[in-house]
Amino acid sequence: MSRSGKTERARRGTISTAHDRSPERAFLVGIDYRIRSRAGSVAKTAKGSLTAGAQAARDSAVSVPGASKAPRVPEFSAEESLDELRSLATSAGAQIAGEFLQHRDKPDPATLIGKGKLEEIAAAAASVSADLLLFDHDLTASQQRNIEKVVHTRVIDRTQLILDIFAKHARTREGQLQVELAQLEYMLPRLGGRGIEMSQLGGGIGTRGPGETQLETDRRKIYRRIRHVKEQIESVRRIRTQQRQRRESVPVALIALVGYTNAGKSTLFNALTQAAVLESPKMFATLDPTIRGITLPSRREVLLSDTVGFIRNLPHTLVSAFRATLEEVQRAEVILQVSDASSPLSAEQDAQVEKVLKELEAEGKPRLRVMNKIDLLPPRQRDSLRDAANTVHVSAAKGIGMSTLLDRIDQMLQRDALSRVHLRVPQKEGKTLAMLEARARIYSRKYRDGLVELEVEAPESVVRRVKGWIVEEPTA
Repeated sequence: MSRSGKTERARRGTISTAHDRSPERAFLVGIDYRIRSRAGSVAKTAKGSLTAGAQAARDSAVSVPGASKAPRVPEFSAEESLDELRSLATSAGAQIAGEFLQHRDKPDPATLIGKGKLEEIAAAAASVSADLLLFDHDLTASQQRNIEKVVHTRVIDRTQLILDIFAKHARTREGQLQVELAQLEYMLPRLGGRGIEMSQLGGGIGTRGPGETQLETDRRKIYRRIRHVKEQIESVRRIRTQQRQRRESVPVALIALVGYTNAGKSTLFNALTQAAVLESPKMFATLDPTIRGITLPSRREVLLSDTVGFIRNLPHTLVSAFRATLEEVQRAEVILQVSDASSPLSAEQDAQVEKVLKELEAEGKPRLRVMNKIDLLPPRQRDSLRDAANTVHVSAAKGIGMSTLLDRIDQMLQRDALSRVHLRVPQKEGKTLAMLEARARIYSRKYRDGLVELEVEAPESVVRRVKGWIVEEPTA
């Protein structure tokens, strides 16, 4: 890494990895806001999990005479949100030194949690020798500065933590560019006053000078870098478009795996494709997209795409930066939404996946719910599970339910539709017979007068190639 890259990383205050030095000790800070609705009732929500869409759904759920009640959007509690922050911190390589959960009616505009409570947290963090504070909330630039003045240690918010995990797991050039763009766009509004390295003097007459110049210089450098990174990402997008056009020139459908982070998508991907994608219990272990071909029971070939996991309040900078990768979801013919059946937060996680799919304008795609990790359920609960028209229960780690899942994907595919036909193929047409053996389901076969009479079910692309030997019209 260049010296400037190291400086920027230090300026952002990200977590050091294990090979840099021993794991940093992180003190977690969660906030539970009690937001009073218009009707006067007190509604509890986890920090930051009440987005604009969730707030609208909550407001519409308030009892109004003559109005229908909107379905409640599942939300994370403050404790569950803090548990998730703990998993994120561990994935980033931090060691948890302590945690604190504060209950407030509303956020403090200056320090988010109030100066008195902040001094209490600073003392608690110092008593356990914490190297940094991790807030389970997004902080403004001024809030981050104000908090650091009180606690005298580095402060990282939730978005910054997720960006650091993404930077740690990016392996391909494309993934690294996308993460860098998101980090630059996050850092740009936070340049002012970020430490003594900015050399800022005071405000007022006679105090403007090197600090202001350094700030503007840094901004210009970042703007130039953002433009350069965007140009490189656009080049990657053009290459992806060309590859996609080549794929779409043949009737091969794309199936996209989506789901909350750590739902088991990569394990399922490996079970279906026999690939060797990294499987890890850590969050965002999969960052770079992978596409592999699989053969369905109908002998149709499809492409399966493994995507980055979604998460609650996924930073918009990341959604924007990874749009080139997530285009695979937008163009998929069928979406496999993978859920962790063993998680008590499955409903809340699925609600967050719905929000991201809506942002990607992919919520209307044909979708199959895949309830994964059923091997972790108690035997009685596992035995009571029943598949539905749009839901399949599987264990990717144990290989349970894979054949049922493939059959259900086969039924949902519209591209290269299946037809059942009766054929009479000369025995000398060895290539044609081998092609039918490989790419069609053969229900009956008879040999008569140098001909092979076959009853087959085959994709439309195969039926077109044997059209000259069809003795009856195909039936869908």
